[in-house]
Amino acid sequence: MRKNREILRLRYEAKLSSRQISRSLSIAHSTVGDLLRRAQAAGLTWPLPEDMDDVALQVLLYPGNPAPTRSRPEPDMAEIHRELRRKGVTLQLLWAEYKQANPDGYQYSQFCERYRRWESGLEVVLRQVHRAGEKMFLDFAGQTIPIIDPVTGEVHEAVVFVAVLGASNYTYAEALWSQDLESWIGVNCRAFEFFGGVTAVLVPDNLKSGVTKASSYDPVINRTYAEMAGYYGTVVIPARPFKPRDKAKVETGVQVVERWILASLRHRRFFSLAEANKAIGELLEELNNKPFQKLEGTRRSLYETLDRPALKPLPAQRYEFAEWKKARANIDYHIQVEHNYYSVPHQLVHGELDVRLTGATIEVFHGGKRVASHLRSYGKGQYITDDQHRPAAHRKHLDWTPSRLVHWAQMIGPKTAQLVEAVLEAKPHPEQGYRACLGIMRLGKRYTPERLEAAAGRAVAAGATNYHSVASILKRGLDRAPAVPAEAPPEPVQTHANLRGPQYYSQQEVAR
Repeated sequence: MRKNREILRLRYEAKLSSRQISRSLSIAHSTVGDLLRRAQAAGLTWPLPEDMDDVALQVLLYPGNPAPTRSRPEPDMAEIHRELRRKGVTLQLLWAEYKQANPDGYQYSQFCERYRRWESGLEVVLRQVHRAGEKMFLDFAGQTIPIIDPVTGEVHEAVVFVAVLGASNYTYAEALWSQDLESWIGVNCRAFEFFGGVTAVLVPDNLKSGVTKASSYDPVINRTYAEMAGYYGTVVIPARPFKPRDKAKVETGVQVVERWILASLRHRRFFSLAEANKAIGELLEELNNKPFQKLEGTRRSLYETLDRPALKPLPAQRYEFAEWKKARANIDYHIQVEHNYYSVPHQLVHGELDVRLTGATIEVFHGGKRVASHLRSYGKGQYITDDQHRPAAHRKHLDWTPSRLVHWAQMIGPKTAQLVEAVLEAKPHPEQGYRACLGIMRLGKRYTPERLEAAAGRAVAAGATNYHSVASILKRGLDRAPAVPAEAPPEPVQTHANLRGPQYYSQQEVAR
């Protein structure tokens, strides 16, 4: 029916021919000619009366045909799109509510078809239906922000983190120095606090800080990141590699941040990260309050009505960053972590253990159970030992004892035994010297007993009683070099009647 009115407009207002009208509206030339003849017979003029709608025009042009039924009430598609983001809301439920309010409305199949057709006109990021409080999408922008060092004038590039809530598109952005694990965990926590809660799912891109191994079917999440997610009661489900639709929401969010925030700041100079983030925060407030182009409302209004009520509450304290490492307990029942040595129960010797490092503590786990905890040391080569971890009477697990080590060394030679005794005596507790003694024993497998004995003698003579000195002597072949002879003591002064001492010459000088 709409084409009836358009045919008349093009003929009488635009002065087009029938063939031009048929090509413009993609209808047959005969149909155009027939309608113009009917209009002339009905005495219609242009413009049509203001009160004549399409139904009345159809009746005048085709009086023998029954009047078509008037159009049914149209559903509010934007409202339907918003409601679908709420948990448990389906098209079936919304159609039932529509029919209850409009008994002569569309049936379910027509209702769905009309919604799908309307939805296809939206942008890709808006077409996806994300439940309220369900997903938070995370990524880094491609652009950076230059920060000028106020002292040296050197320019450093800060990366920009972006987080977007799925249902409302509510956006968070922050500049960081790095994309490393500690920075990644920290900015995730600050994003939770900005949003005032936690979504059920986190959807990051496959950056190394969050995803150890990217995979479409079985991605490996970084253990620290997984621990942080568990602390906040959420779960990490990375976007699949080469599946841009999985992260379309944050891709668009990054694009919006780059266009509305970073582009606006391109002429400004920043001398600190805090200064840059203050400017980002001000523009972020404007972005979240900016009206949508194709939907009613703003990011903030949708956040307040959809996402915020559905978010999980934040815990009382922010997650404390912790890094996980693997370590193996040596025969001295200590593990080496960050250049220091920490004790574990002696029963775990040779066992592989999980180590959790925070800023203040070192925690050791075996089979998921914590077996040791120490204050973290930031020195080098320090031994931190819990007395409860030592075997009774300083007995070493698997029968490694100071006496056994010395006995083995005596089988090589007296100099090797002397070296091992010196190593054990140099430690506050003999067990702390086991590691060095074990290293010396392993040198005996690479070199002959004669060479090890010679190297031990040379190390003892030089006072270098440690593993590294002996290993260096053997590696450089110094054990085969001739020993440096000790300096001979000065010969005693001889006395003789014909020898004149200094006193004689002193007396001759006085006489003159």
